[in-house]
Amino acid sequence: MENVRNENGTCGCGRSPTGDCIGWHGLTPAEYEAKTDAEKEATFGDSE
Repeated sequence: MENVRNENGTCGCGRSPTGDCIGWHGLTPAEYEAKTDAEKEATFGDSE
């Protein structure tokens, strides 16, 4: 799963798969990298 920002989304850091800010900008690089694709899918489901 790639990080994809919506054209009019609210995510400025580019970490949110949906493009809307979900607070992942506050994660350290190690915390963000520790999130697996499965965890990201569980968080967002079919939001693409």
